[in-house]
Amino acid sequence: MQLKFVKCHGSGNDFPLIDARDIELDDAAWARVARALADRARDVGGDGLLLLTGSDKVNIFGMRMFNPDGSEAETCLNGLRCTARLGFEVTGTTAGQVRLKTSVAQARVVAPIAPGVATIETKVGPVSLAPRDVGLSVGSEPFVEAAIPGLPSERRFTAVAMPNPHLVAFVDAVDEGELVRLGDWCEAAPALIPTRANVSFVEVREADHAPALFVRTYERGVGLTNSCGSAMAASTHAAARTGRIGWGVETRVFNRGGMVRARADADGVVTIAGNATFEWDGEIEVDPATGVAGALRITGRRDEEVAAWESMLAGL
Repeated sequence: MQLKFVKCHGSGNDFPLIDARDIELDDAAWARVARALADRARDVGGDGLLLLTGSDKVNIFGMRMFNPDGSEAETCLNGLRCTARLGFEVTGTTAGQVRLKTSVAQARVVAPIAPGVATIETKVGPVSLAPRDVGLSVGSEPFVEAAIPGLPSERRFTAVAMPNPHLVAFVDAVDEGELVRLGDWCEAAPALIPTRANVSFVEVREADHAPALFVRTYERGVGLTNSCGSAMAASTHAAARTGRIGWGVETRVFNRGGMVRARADADGVVTIAGNATFEWDGEIEVDPATGVAGALRITGRRDEEVAAWESMLAGL
């Protein structure tokens, strides 16, 4: 099967993105395609595979996201911005409700966060703090900056479902070794959290004389990642929930991949505005029955977009 795609990224979280509205493959086949295309040892590489899917009575289009291991995520907010941009371009629209795996999101085109940087705003939520929604097998009350029994860490976490599961701890300085050890433990699907979880260590910093967040995440199905959009959203909600930032206050959220502007509201809705950068266009032959991929052909490059994003990063 010949697949056309655009290589894109949101805050450095990079993906091949396929317009799959007219492609019929079952979940197992898409999982094989995802493993083939997201493999960084091969021609394309990425933090997963994004699919633009068709509309229905209430959603302007949909998004699916498969991790590099072939598992499907409930959501991916960096990927959502990229998928929404493509969806708006092919449908000739600029705003609408987007169907995700288990929820919906609002998306719209907004003013660029920097010159030449295509920017999409998304709204998701309300988030859930119920332990069962986060996938935890312990507790009946929310864990808000609290020790989680059975978790091999003395840190205090806020457990948030975006709806994908997040464990967020605020730290003075990120210890990546500690983060990876805890992330690896969660990735093994222990009895405490059998559906696994995204784990983030968050530093509270300052930008333009206002509080800012720096987020480092071990992403479920990926590992230590430079960027995870839902982790930035979960961290923003956790920061407001614990009084580190105000409800309804726009906050800059940084990670290794870049920066977004985020706002957590008291009703549980989180709004994020960030880049949706298209880097290049390509096509590749993939056998969906085996996951074997052929040679990549790059059909176009978006050099001006890449340069605009790099210029923004240089100014951070």
